[in-house]
Amino acid sequence: MSESDSQIDEAILSVAVASWRKVASVIVRAQEKLGNALPQDDTGLDLISERIEVLVQEGRLLAQGNIKIWRHSEVRKPA
Repeated sequence: MSESDSQIDEAILSVAVASWRKVASVIVRAQEKLGNALPQDDTGLDLISERIEVLVQEGRLLAQGNIKIWRHSEVRKPA
């Protein structure tokens, strides 16, 4: 994992909460938190989305729905 990946992970985990939140909302909030550290176009959003997938695979986030469909899926922190 690169340093930028860990920065993205930190931003995602800092905006994720214990209740379900739309993936799209988490992505936008993480992008705002990262500011200019990421490209401000779809590339930056895709990077955050990819890291959310990794965090779900690692069990650091829980997911419901197909997380590739941002507005129709949700994530939360494990209890």
